Amino acid sequence: MDIFERIRKNRGPIGKYEKEGHGYYAFPKLEGEIGPHMIFRGKPVLNWSLNNYIGLANHPEVRKADADAAAAYGMAYPMGARMMSGQTTKHEELEQRLAQFENKEDAYLLNFGYQGMVSIIDCLAGRNDVVVYDSEAHACIIDGLRLSPAKRFVYAHNDMDSLEKQLQHATSYAEKTKGGILVITEGVFGMAGDLGYLPGIVEKRNRFSFRLLVDDAHGFGTMGKMGAGIGEHYGVQDQIDLYFSTFAKSMAGIGGFVAGDADIINFLRYNLRSQIFAKSLPMPMVFGALKRLDLLQTRPELKAKLWEIVEDLQSGLKKEGFDIGVTQSPVTPVYMHGEVPEATNLVLDLRENYGIFCSIVVYPVIPKGQILLRLIPTAVHTHEDVERTIKAFAACREKLAAGKYVGEAVVQPM
Repeated sequence: MDIFERIRKNRGPIGKYEKEGHGYYAFPKLEGEIGPHMIFRGKPVLNWSLNNYIGLANHPEVRKADADAAAAYGMAYPMGARMMSGQTTKHEELEQRLAQFENKEDAYLLNFGYQGMVSIIDCLAGRNDVVVYDSEAHACIIDGLRLSPAKRFVYAHNDMDSLEKQLQHATSYAEKTKGGILVITEGVFGMAGDLGYLPGIVEKRNRFSFRLLVDDAHGFGTMGKMGAGIGEHYGVQDQIDLYFSTFAKSMAGIGGFVAGDADIINFLRYNLRSQIFAKSLPMPMVFGALKRLDLLQTRPELKAKLWEIVEDLQSGLKKEGFDIGVTQSPVTPVYMHGEVPEATNLVLDLRENYGIFCSIVVYPVIPKGQILLRLIPTAVHTHEDVERTIKAFAACREKLAAGKYVGEAVVQPM
């Protein structure tokens, strides 16, 4: 069959709703200044859908640093990949600052978080090696595993007994191939908000030999006393061999980094294909990241305000009888029951009649019959925002229970 003909007949589990959902449930356009209050389709909405955790996206000092660097350097400098012609002292300074913050010997800047993780796994794990990973690992981890020739074993989400069994299998395999074992988990799981159980994972080192890679995209800036992430939160940062995060969440920017032992980071510098063959991170993004890191380290009140809003939102939802699962982080899922048309009609009602904008997650990302509304509280939300949202959710829950959202197809307003 012709490749394009096959594609036209099978749009994929999410793409099959493309015609009905595009521009509303998928690829919506939020306009205005980044923050809790934005414009969607010409109407103001209270926005809970941005990972702007500590409110840096529109912080005046950040905006000034971005603008000053763009005026001084433009968006092109430096030209070329870092190995060839794109190296600067500012790139090195940012790496040194990140390594120091994460209590690691060295760090390496990445142009994008997703792309970086994919390439790290492919670079580290060879055909004789084994990767053991959490079943709810992010798509970037899964895609990295698809590229890597390494053997894979998956353990049940945060299940330490399952991890033990998979480590036994991995050890047997690695002994035959003379390879090594890499364990991968997330620090904060971005859908449910629960934490990767690092104390249990590092305890396995008493019986097994492996290296640990942690994807802490949602933990960097939000977890730990100083915001250094999940390792600081649990007090096991020294047990994380490679710490990875992105600038796309708390840092409200573009790029990412990986931190660890200096010799391993240097190996990545000279072998990570996604960086060797890609243009260097533009100077405004580097200056901007330095300013964001300054604020993260010197303004603890930003993280404190985030957690004030998190507590207000999550305790308020639980008090009203909402199921928010097992979240231990700012990520706030709200679980309900219904089919896809009910979920989309509920979201339509929230947006059109209550002015509440949040992300919707349905099958196949979660099981059939479940609805997940995902809220991301930030330091720039207010207690009034929380109160308004909980009231709107309560009203929509009543309509859902009464069957008001039952429908045969996904619809959106004209």
